[in-house]
This record gives sequence, C-alpha cells and structure tokens, in this order.
Amino acid sequence: MTDSSASHTVHEGQIVAMGGGGFSMEPENPLLDRFVLSLSPSSRPRVCFLQPGESPSYFDRFYAAFGRLPCEAAHLSLFSPEVADIRSFLLGQEIVYVGGGNTKSMLALWREWGLDHILREAWLNGVILAGLSAGAICWFSQGVTDSIPGALTPLACLGLLSGSACPHYDSEAGRQPTFRRLVASGEIADGYAADDGVALHFIGEHLHRVVSSRPNARAYRVVRAGDQARETEIQPDYLAGRLGS
Repeated sequence: MTDSSASHTVHEGQIVAMGGGGFSMEPENPLLDRFVLSLSPSSRPRVCFLQPGESPSYFDRFYAAFGRLPCEAAHLSLFSPEVADIRSFLLGQEIVYVGGGNTKSMLALWREWGLDHILREAWLNGVILAGLSAGAICWFSQGVTDSIPGALTPLACLGLLSGSACPHYDSEAGRQPTFRRLVASGEIADGYAADDGVALHFIGEHLHRVVSSRPNARAYRVVRAGDQARETEIQPDYLAGRLGS
C-alpha cells in the first residue's frame, strides 16, 4: 500500500511503526527488519537498539538477529550507559530501533535523560526511527498501552507523528474494542492500528507505505464519526519475495 500524496525527500524524516513482529517476535522471519534496513541509503547502516527495560537477553537477541544482516549493530542502555555523549552517539546512527516493553516507564526514563529531544533532533536530521509495540506507539501523540497491569489505557507519547496508534490489533483480544471505544469517545485522537507483522512507514508525518511480514495481516485507519468509530482496512504490501529472507 502506498500513499501517492507523500513524496520522499532527503529532508523528511522516516519512522517505521510495527504493530508487532521483527526479530523479537518473528526470529525466523527477518522481513520487517530487512525492510527497515532497506530504507537507509547505506549498504551497511549503523543500527542502534534501545529497549524499554534492561534485559540482557533482549540485547542478545538483537545482536544474534542483526549480526546476520548487512548492518553495523550497537545498543544504548540507559541503566548502564557506555557512552557519555548520548546525543552525539545517537545522531551518529543511521537507524534507531526501539523494542517492546512498558511504554510509560520508557518515556519517563527517556525524558529524564533528554532522549525525547535527542530523538526528535535525530529524526529531523535523517536518522530512521523504527520499533515495535512500545517502540511503535512512542512516536505518535498518543498510544494505547498495557503499561498499567490489567488495563489498556491512552498514553501521551512523543508527538513526532500526530494522532494515535494501537499495536497488536489482531493478537490481543482487548485491543480492537478498546481503541475503537477511545476514538469514538474522543479520549484518544483518530489514528492507526496495526496487526502483528505489519509496519507503517511514515515519511515526514505522512503515511507513505504499509508492509507486512505475514500474508493475512492488516492495518487500519480508525477515525471518530459522531459517537462511533469508523474503521477502514488498509491492505499492506506483503514483503515475501521482495526482500531476501
């Protein structure tokens, strides 16, 4: 799926928001991760992984997956930082890839370290921002999150992209009715929902393309219509056969 109204210029930042998937959810299916790498003009882009928490095994899985792909992999831990100048480090990357986890805690930590401003600067300077779940909704003005145990709630996010987002639309039973209810009531802005295996590719603030690593996965545009939510299906471009496995 391509939005022909959006044109790609070198001055427009790129964001790839995945409803789910990538190396941590589809370790045997690298299609979405290869798609992210393909957006860089470099043959071996520098990729930095950020995770919401501090799980050594998550870093290990990142290196195991991206070590097999054409890139230069690195990570940034805010719990055990290995670099003093975080701004220069992130601005020196070509891709910043954010994992899943507790979005509310992640954003609070980012703001404490100034990453909210650094990541916006990186985006405006051409660093590709990508991620799944928490690493997808964080770029929008609002997201639907399970950061509070037992509940799905709206959360104010970074606002690089206007509107709202909801991940895991097909795999977690409460996601679709909750997102529709929140949009219908005006508690959350109109936005996009994505199934696991679906990535929304934005250039600037415009949705440029929707792709998937799974043949039957879908994305949705969900908007308020009176006191209801209107949901429009977006069929992605299935990546199999287009990118190497």
